[in-house]
Amino acid sequence: MDLINDHPEHDDQSKGSFEPPISDADFARILRRAQRIIDLRKAASRLDHLPTQDRERLEAFRNGTRLVMIATEARADELAAELHKGMPWMAPATEIVWHAMRQSVREGWQGMRLPPLLLDGPPGIGKSYWARRLGDLLTVPVTVIEATGENATFGVVGTQRGWGNASAGRLLNTVLETRIANPIMIVDEVEKAGEATSNKGATFGLAQGLLPLLEPLTARRWSCPFYQVRFDMSWVSWVLTSNNYKLLPEPLLSRCPPMRLRNLTPAELDEFVRRDGGKRSLSDASIDAVAMALRHAQTQGVRPDLRLVSRLLQRAVFLENAPPLQ
Repeated sequence: MDLINDHPEHDDQSKGSFEPPISDADFARILRRAQRIIDLRKAASRLDHLPTQDRERLEAFRNGTRLVMIATEARADELAAELHKGMPWMAPATEIVWHAMRQSVREGWQGMRLPPLLLDGPPGIGKSYWARRLGDLLTVPVTVIEATGENATFGVVGTQRGWGNASAGRLLNTVLETRIANPIMIVDEVEKAGEATSNKGATFGLAQGLLPLLEPLTARRWSCPFYQVRFDMSWVSWVLTSNNYKLLPEPLLSRCPPMRLRNLTPAELDEFVRRDGGKRSLSDASIDAVAMALRHAQTQGVRPDLRLVSRLLQRAVFLENAPPLQ
C-alpha cells in the first residue's frame, strides 16, 4: 500500500534541511557563553597566567606522573644488601634507606619515599657516589647539583620572572623530563652554597629554598617560583652532602639531622679498588698495582680517598688500552 505525503514541507524538516534562523543577539550570546566556558577551564587549570609556550610544556603533566615503588619487603632487603656490600662504611645511611623501603611496602604507599638525608663526613668517601648508586638500584632518575657551582637556589628550585636568567629549576625539569615523581635529588657540598642577589637587591640562599621541599606537608603544595604553579613534590628524595654541617643554618638541620660518616679503612679501600677495577675490566696485574700504590701512600702518612682511587683506576684503563709504542 502506497502512502501519500500531503505535507511535503514537514518531510523537509525531518531530513534536517530546515534550519531556524539565529538572530545576531542569540549568536552573540552563544559566543559569550563559549568564551565563559573557555575562561573557566583555564582558571581551573591554574595555567591561564602563563604564556602559551609554558602552558604547552606543562601539558606533559596532563596524564600525571609515575611513582617507582618497591614490590616486596624481600626486594627491599635485597636492594639494601647490595648497596651495603659495595660501600659498607656508609652503613648508617644504608640502614635508614632500608627501613624506609620496607615501610613503603608495609604501609602500602603508592611509591617509594625516603626521608631527607644529610650525609656529613670527610671529602672523598663517596657520599654522592653512594646516592647515585642508590638511584641506580631503585631505577629512579638522579640529578646531582653542585652547590658550589650553582647560583644559590637558582639551579635547584628555579627563579621568579624578573630575576636575571629566570628559569625553572633542576627539580621541576627532572620530573618534567622523566615523568617520574620520586627522583633522587643530590645537593653536593650544601654548606658551601652562596646567596643570590636580585636586580632589586633581594638575597636568597639555597637552604632557604630547600626548607619547604624537605617537609612533606609543604612539599605537597610547593609553588614553583618560575611558573607560579603548585606541584606535589612530596615524593622527591633529597640527599644533601657536607664536609662540615656546623656551617648550615639550624632550620635546615632540624629537617635534616646530620649523619656523621667515617673514612674508609685500608681493607675497605682495597676491596673497593678490586671491585671497581673488575667493573672496568682491568687486568689483575693493573688492579694489584693500584692497590700497592695506595698501600704505599698510607705508609707515607697519606690518607687516600675514592677520588684518588678513581683517578688511578682511570689511568690504569688508559695505559692498558693505549696503542703499543713503535
